[in-house]
Amino acid sequence: MVPLASPTLGFVLIGFLGLTRTETKIMTKQLVFSASAILCVTFAAFAAKFDLNRPTGTQGIFMVDKVGAHLRFFDAAGEKEIANFATPNNPHDFVFSADHKLAYVPIYGDGVYGRNPHPGHEVLIVDLKQHKLLASIDIAPHRAPHGIQLGKSGLIYVTCDLDRKILVIDPKTRAIKDTLDTEGTGHWIGLLPDESKIYVTNKKDKLFVTVIDLKQKKIVERIPVATGTEGIAVSPDGKTVVVMDSGEPMMTVIDPQTDKVTAHIALKNHTKNAYKAYFSPNGKLLLTMNMADRVGLVFDAANLSGEQKAFSTGKDPMGYAFSADGKTALIANHGDGSVGVLDLKTLQVVRTFHAGTGIETLGYY
Repeated sequence: MVPLASPTLGFVLIGFLGLTRTETKIMTKQLVFSASAILCVTFAAFAAKFDLNRPTGTQGIFMVDKVGAHLRFFDAAGEKEIANFATPNNPHDFVFSADHKLAYVPIYGDGVYGRNPHPGHEVLIVDLKQHKLLASIDIAPHRAPHGIQLGKSGLIYVTCDLDRKILVIDPKTRAIKDTLDTEGTGHWIGLLPDESKIYVTNKKDKLFVTVIDLKQKKIVERIPVATGTEGIAVSPDGKTVVVMDSGEPMMTVIDPQTDKVTAHIALKNHTKNAYKAYFSPNGKLLLTMNMADRVGLVFDAANLSGEQKAFSTGKDPMGYAFSADGKTALIANHGDGSVGVLDLKTLQVVRTFHAGTGIETLGYY
């Protein structure tokens, strides 16, 4: 391949177009600029497609059936289940590898938060193409791995709420590289895209969001949330962190540059608190859900204090997954063994299909 700014290109332009050397230099610079722009656009598209903690893809749908203690694989259209296998009790969350070849699934234990008598101590490694379990990472003596995120370095971060720790796992060596104190019983985490800080929600155990500086490996801030915290989401550009309040139908918005609360936003059509939140891969939308009221909300991510658009869900919605074309989102109706297909333009559930016993989280890969 001939470099864009090489002398060879210059001679070709002179001979083929009859240009002077000055004209050739100008044209060469223009070609280099154009090629650089194309490369930047291509890289941006690649980065968006493989946004680490807001996964989407076109190969298929991966589902974590918490209630049924299974991992399930559906075709990308959501028409049929193509494979499944049983897991120890109980998987809750997952993260994909950056190339979408593997999934990492923490095994929480046979209970729920605050009542988990036999906590798990492993993270499963799943082959997404072969639809099978490859191996597991034993994290003992740590217990109850739950919320999980992937860093740009390739490291995996997973909470262990019973131990009040975040484990930093190297998936290449399948070993724990570091342990980070959270103070509270951290349940979910939000990692900034530059991997500089991680935000931890502590439910009602500690009435703050724990902020950990990953370079210093220590807590640098405790952001008060009076009623406790549930799910958390970080925008793809890393400029916004949102947290669902645990006791009230409220959303707390945090500026990660200052770690200050910028807004408390009351949630429309909610009689109880919301559960989790998801930014769309392109960063334009934010979706939340409420289990008690069977309602979801859509926010314009550029104006979180603006209009809230409501839509109906099935029983106990717990997770969303966005299609690669950005037109639809899947709703994991954890309470009734179904998945809804939400048209993001009309905010209507266009169809529902059966999936396992109770899916908590899911994603296109």
